[in-house]
Amino acid sequence: MRKNLKTIMLIMTACLPVLLFSGGKKDTEEKGMVISYNSPAQWANWGAVLEAFTAKTGIAAPSDPKNSGQSMAALEAERKAPQADTAYFGIVFGLEAAKKDLLEPWKPEYFDEIPDNLKAADGSWYTLHQGAIAFIVNTAELKGLPIPKSWKDLLKPIYKGKVGFLDPTQAAVGFSVYTAGNLAMGGTLTNWTPGVEYFKQLYKNGLNLPAQTATAMVQQGEVPILIDADFNGYKLKYIDNAPVDVVIPEEGSISIPYVISLVKGAPNRENGQALINFSLSDEGQRLFTESYLRPVRNIKIAPEIASKILPASDYKRVSDPDFAKMRAAQDEATKRWRAEVIR
Repeated sequence: MRKNLKTIMLIMTACLPVLLFSGGKKDTEEKGMVISYNSPAQWANWGAVLEAFTAKTGIAAPSDPKNSGQSMAALEAERKAPQADTAYFGIVFGLEAAKKDLLEPWKPEYFDEIPDNLKAADGSWYTLHQGAIAFIVNTAELKGLPIPKSWKDLLKPIYKGKVGFLDPTQAAVGFSVYTAGNLAMGGTLTNWTPGVEYFKQLYKNGLNLPAQTATAMVQQGEVPILIDADFNGYKLKYIDNAPVDVVIPEEGSISIPYVISLVKGAPNRENGQALINFSLSDEGQRLFTESYLRPVRNIKIAPEIASKILPASDYKRVSDPDFAKMRAAQDEATKRWRAEVIR
């Protein structure tokens, strides 16, 4: 009897890890996962957001390296059998995805706290956070020259060959720079002549137009004055310890909203909804601010972050254009850029 009991105990002990492991695996499978297109770990602090979401919910949330354009292309290719649950875009891509019926209208928690001009009324997309077009200035490379404070300053001969931004015919942020400059010079989304005339002068003053991400170029001094998203400047200054200052130009600038959506036909719909709700929660919004993006909701920002960004008075010069009209004007505006600015 003792021998049989000892044998039974040995069998149970050997099986215990398997039983425990199987139970854990079943638990994980029940929680499932969420596929969120365009959530690179190093961009906008998505890595920390997804990690915190998983810790809170138990839902697996791998990061995804696509950008806005690649996400749009994937959603179109997968229209009949969607693979993603959520998609994150620059706002113009969000508008386009909604127009192509790739998104499912759904109103998350905190929907009413998002300004009307930063969301679709039917809930097909909503802003998570935003940046602003700004000057990112490598002060060491200016070698004693004054830091430019305005769009008009950039036309001065002392800045010849020192200014650049991403090609507006190829990059969304480049087109935002073009738009911001046009509006600052008195243009509108239906009148691009002031912007064309301004950028013609800037081009003659040695404007650089790289096609790829240019933050490394300003850090290395190749482009001492980069016109780009403000949060890229803050990252260079406070995370990469580069000698840069961020400037919102005196004549004004525009915001760069980033939006998120539930994908139409999402295979893990409820998990997608949970991720969106978490991203808009106080915790999610605070995590995004760690990459110096401004939250869409009016939450309290940690003092160590708030003290590093420009004061609210500077951001009063940042406006939200009609993004649908901005997108509608893009083709004609870029035609004029090619024909008149860089001819």
